[in-house]
Amino acid sequence: MNRLCDGFCQSVVASASVGAWLAVAAGAVTEAAAADPAPEAAGIPIRRVLFVGNSLTYWNDGIYFHMEKLVASGAAVIRVETGKSVKGGATLKSHWDRSEPRAMIAAGGWSDVVLQEDLPEINVSYFRENARRFVESVRAVKSRPVLLMTWAYERLDWINNEQIAEAHRKVASELGVLVAPVAVAWQRVALDRPMLDLFGPDREHPSVAGTYLATCVLYATLTQTSPEPLGYAPAGITPGDALYLRRMAWEAVREWKP
Repeated sequence: MNRLCDGFCQSVVASASVGAWLAVAAGAVTEAAAADPAPEAAGIPIRRVLFVGNSLTYWNDGIYFHMEKLVASGAAVIRVETGKSVKGGATLKSHWDRSEPRAMIAAGGWSDVVLQEDLPEINVSYFRENARRFVESVRAVKSRPVLLMTWAYERLDWINNEQIAEAHRKVASELGVLVAPVAVAWQRVALDRPMLDLFGPDREHPSVAGTYLATCVLYATLTQTSPEPLGYAPAGITPGDALYLRRMAWEAVREWKP
């Protein structure tokens, strides 16, 4: 098993409209992946994305799972590989104190490293400090860091979505880092279509619709293209609701200003 994935890698030959993302994907193939490619994957560009986060990332089979499905429903053939270092309740600070995430990043070979902070669980100062640590470590191995902005929830209500977005905006400006503005899209959907519940029963973790929205925001951020033409919708989400969520994801990404 590829040691970079530490048992967690998944891959799929996928289809998507990827714009600039596809243009650089060929350079992301690792030595291990290139040494023994599956016959059907030979010559197909590979994009390797590592996820570092907590249950907000891995809930409902994980954003990484739905990302692969979403990419697979497009038109331009690519190959996506995802890896993950996730732990329930973890913040970027506690992830930094663990050996696994830093070791996986340091091993290299990732095109993008998605860093998910759970800002209600930690204060803004810790977020800024540990985001900087991770961003520097990701850039040291020539990968691209991306901050996955998650949402506010009832259990820890000291911060709202607007404040979470502002904290990410400041970090993005300081570090020159890409942000996937999930909380922005989440707030818009909650106001515009409240019957489409993005929360699960505990009012903290996402419903399948919430995970799907986060996936679409991340896809749009990574590729800088709209997920609207893509056809994948998880079980339990109607085609109409799925299209609406893809459209709202793209609007949030297109209008996001760090």
